[in-house]
Amino acid sequence: MKKLFITALLFVGMVSFAQDATTTTPKQQKERLTPEQRNEKHLKKLTTELNLDANQQAQVGKLLAEKSAKSQKYMETRKARKDSNAKPTAEEKAALKKEMMDEKTATETQMKSILNADQYKKWTAMREENKEKMKEKMKDRANKQ
Repeated sequence: MKKLFITALLFVGMVSFAQDATTTTPKQQKERLTPEQRNEKHLKKLTTELNLDANQQAQVGKLLAEKSAKSQKYMETRKARKDSNAKPTAEEKAALKKEMMDEKTATETQMKSILNADQYKKWTAMREENKEKMKEKMKDRANKQ
């Protein structure tokens, strides 16, 4: 009887560990998209939210691709700097901040020329909403740590 009980206990223990190994965390479940797939997904969302026509879709798609390429270049530079443990100087930080602000204003002016007034208003509202969501996520992350 003891052997049967111990065997059953071991079996239940092994089954429970096997189930834990197969479960994934939400971070692992999050899909990994290529930059092109992210751009396509973003373009689809903008198309549905802002009711873009075919010409606007083409222009916004081109803008998203350019923005993504610049972002990828920035991330590669940042990774290389992190790997070499080199800290950016104050001048480099200021130049980078100025460059990013210039890109932001250029994107805004391009979007303003592509979209009509109502679409542009919706687009800016969406950006502000996303900005707020990111702030909340950052607060949650900071609180978890």
